[in-house]
Order: sequence, then C-alpha cells, then structure tokens
Amino acid sequence: MTGEPPTPESGGAPQPTVDVDRSDARYREWLKEAVRKVQAEANRTADTHLLRFPLPDSWGIDLYLKDESTHPTGSLKHRLARSLFLYGLCNGWIRPGKPVIEASSGSTAVSEAYFASLIGVPFIAVMPRTTSAEKTRLIEFHGGRCHLVDNPRTVYEVCARLAKETGGHYMDQFSYAERATDWRGNNNIAESIYQQLRLERYPEPTWIVGTAGTGGTTATIGRYVRYLQYDTRVCVADPENSCFFDGWVRRDAEATSDQASRIEGIGRPRMEPSFVPDAIDRMMKVPDAASVAAVRALEQAVGRKAGGSTGTGLWSALRIVAEMVIRGQRGSVVTLLCDPGDRYLDKYYSDAWLAEQGLDIAPYRRALDTFLETGRWPC
Repeated sequence: MTGEPPTPESGGAPQPTVDVDRSDARYREWLKEAVRKVQAEANRTADTHLLRFPLPDSWGIDLYLKDESTHPTGSLKHRLARSLFLYGLCNGWIRPGKPVIEASSGSTAVSEAYFASLIGVPFIAVMPRTTSAEKTRLIEFHGGRCHLVDNPRTVYEVCARLAKETGGHYMDQFSYAERATDWRGNNNIAESIYQQLRLERYPEPTWIVGTAGTGGTTATIGRYVRYLQYDTRVCVADPENSCFFDGWVRRDAEATSDQASRIEGIGRPRMEPSFVPDAIDRMMKVPDAASVAAVRALEQAVGRKAGGSTGTGLWSALRIVAEMVIRGQRGSVVTLLCDPGDRYLDKYYSDAWLAEQGLDIAPYRRALDTFLETGRWPC
C-alpha cells in the first residue's frame, strides 16, 4: 500500500467530489429585492443642491456649499449609508432578519436606520451618551434602536460583541467607508460637484474643503480629482479633540486623542482605516468656537442653519478665500453643508451650551465680519 487514495486506474472506487452549496433560493430573491430597493432609492434622491455663499463680486472668487442636508435623512451620511448597505449586501454580510449594527455619533446611524428599514432588517446604533437628543429621536423614528455607552472609545468593541451575540453584521463605517464608495464616478459627491459647476464661471474649483469623520468622503474626492487629472486641491478641516490633523502632519498612523470631539460627526480619537492621508493636500485645525461662529455667520448670510461640521469646513474655506484675495487669485472654492442645524438647537445654537463648554465665539464672529466686509483676515 502506498498510502495514496484509490483511483479508477488502480481498481479502487473514485473519491466523491467535495461540494458545499450555501446558496438558498429564498435568500437570493430577498437579496435581489433588497439591492433593487437601495438602487431605486438612489435614482430618486442621489443629487443635492450646490448653494452660493455671497462674496463681493470684485473679489472674483465664488464660494459654494454642497447642500447634503437635502437627502431624505438630512445629511452627507446618506450617501455613505447607501454605499455601505450595497457593499454589505453584495458581500453577503447583511442577511434577512439579522440586525445591522453600527458605531456612530448620530448622522450615519440615522441614515443607516433608514436603509435598514427600507430593506426590512433591524438596526442598532452604538453611540456616546452625549449624542444630541434630536439624533437619537431620528434614529428611533426610522425604526432603529440606540445602545448608549458612557465611554466613546468602547463603541467598537460593543458593536463587535452585539454582532456576535445576535448573529448580525457590524457595518464598521470607519473601516469600510473609503472602499464601499465608487470613487471613479457613479454620481458620487465629487462627480456631482463637477457636473453642477460645469456652467459656472470657474468650473474647476481651486479648492474643495471637507471634514473627516470616517475619512471616506475626503478619500473619494481626493481620488476622483487625481483620477480625472484636475488641478483642484483638497483641504480637510479638523476640529479640536481629534487626532487626524496631528496624525497627518506627523505621518503617524498610531496617533490618538484622549477626548471626544464636540463637533458631532467629525473628528476621531484614533486614525481610522478609511482616512487616507495621502489623498489630501492640506489640513487645518479649527477651534470649536470658530466652527460655531461660522455656522451662525452662515445663517446670517444665507438664512440656513447647519450643524457644527459645516462650520468647521466653512471656516477653513473662508480662510482659503482670504488667501486667494491677498494673492489676487480668482477661482472657486467648494465646501460641504453636511446636515441641518435643527438637530443641534440645544448645542451650537444654545448660548447656555456654549457657556457650559467654555466656548467664546465672539472673537471669531468679529474675525468673520471683518473679513466679509474688508477682504482682510485678522491675524
């Protein structure tokens, strides 16, 4: 005996083929219908408006805000949630009757609760207890359940534990945001911006300014700019208590922050896997008081309330406009209106909350007013 399995040639019986078939007709029908529903939703709602922020015409500079608050769930995260659900469905990770679980400070969870309801699966948001009450209400409005934690740094392990206990899928936006989105096009946010600018006087923006929560949106924009060979530069504005700026400057993938960001939706205590530093040309660190001052200035300028992350990006965009004015440079700058301010009436629009946080926005409001009146940025 040689120890080899018998073969037909040696007179032995043929070995059976090993065949494991995990396909299930009912699951495949459910999957096709779920994907159809998500794609149909994109056909109805994918594009959003591009608003102009008023600047003196003599400056020769146009400033735009991509208004992502007009999505059905009211924020930039609607695009991300759609991409994550399609990614999870097509990978076979999201299953009928099993919950989708996510670590989120609010807006992503609102949008994911919406898509979970659309395809008929449960949704659990693991989020800091300090998340605004309005975001909690919106998650529950869309059929989601909120699992609150006292320590924001524990959200990742709590999500993994809940997924294991329930047999559900931990969506993990911070790992998959940059790969779930088709950065080459498919009406992503970058392609939409360029299409909407094509009839403007400066159709190729000099700068696009974003903010980073997962980092997926800025990765998409940076990659798209390079893929289409535009000269546009990408700037990311980072709030206080976030490690992204320090990690980017030092090229330190292990950078961390010991505190949670006060600007909901952006800023992280660790360098997230979806944050792609080399897709970014510039970063600015923005004081939280400046972010709040900027959203209040936005309301005065265009009559729209927006969340704090919009203020972080707008402050940086106006700083870039000021630099262009000094150089006599003409062109356009685009930033994002990430979500509506009515979710934050008890925070960024509350003087009591500002006092509680020790934030004085008055010097930053004066700086903005001076700049918009004179074109000079106070040092």
